[in-house]
Amino acid sequence: MPAAILLPAATLVAWSLIVWVWMLATRVPAMQKARLHPEKAKHTRGEVWSALPSEVRQVADNYNHLMEQPTIFYAIVMVLVVSGEATTLDAGLAWAYTGLRIAHSLWQNTRNVVMIRFYFFIASTLVLFPMTGRALYLLLT
Repeated sequence: MPAAILLPAATLVAWSLIVWVWMLATRVPAMQKARLHPEKAKHTRGEVWSALPSEVRQVADNYNHLMEQPTIFYAIVMVLVVSGEATTLDAGLAWAYTGLRIAHSLWQNTRNVVMIRFYFFIASTLVLFPMTGRALYLLLT
């Protein structure tokens, strides 16, 4: 059963790559349309990026979000796998986290109503608590 928890982690990695493609597909044309050269952007990041439409920036912001908190998720998944004691419950929690992060991405990249996005973020974070608790329990007993 420990390997069952790896599928939601791999799915979130795949989703992160999909968002990367989404970011590239929106950012590059927007930069070309605004005549923003990447070399200029490295020196005046704030004002250059603010020239891009918000729907382009929010996809890039979401990609960055997928590189932040999910690192905790990946670490906990690895601890559970290495322990050899990951259960169906652990896999279910991993799927819940992955589903909530994908929902967060879809919301941020399309509608981007911040309070709704915040609820997805809080819900996904709360899933990390029992996963972390299980990992600590397995390591300490």
